[in-house]
Amino acid sequence: MVAACSPDVEQRGAASCPPEPATDVPPYPTLRRKRDFDALARGGTTRSSPLLVLRALRTDGATTRIGLSTPRSLGGAVQRNRVRRRLRALMRERYDELGSGWDLLVIARPAAAQATYADLREALTNVLRRTEIGR
Repeated sequence: MVAACSPDVEQRGAASCPPEPATDVPPYPTLRRKRDFDALARGGTTRSSPLLVLRALRTDGATTRIGLSTPRSLGGAVQRNRVRRRLRALMRERYDELGSGWDLLVIARPAAAQATYADLREALTNVLRRTEIGR
């Protein structure tokens, strides 16, 4: 719920109003539990590129769930968060193209910290294409 601005603040402009609630929640189902990540490590198929590693596991679920991993080998928190935001945006773009019934884990490699958005998009497209998921 967003609070209304007081009349005095309203006269000074919208910059003083409280911000809208955060909409940082991904629009796709995510992997959250350790057992889901463990299942991917045990039984999933792996495809890789110089920038990304994709682990995929076929499930009986009605949706495709996605997990993102940005290890410390990428660099500091700023670099890891930048890569995470880019990967999240790429998955948001591609989610409708993915089939249902998959658990996916996208792991960024150290080179991803210096990669452009276009480079990451190309790497993700390539690893998805090399699995049954990519259409």
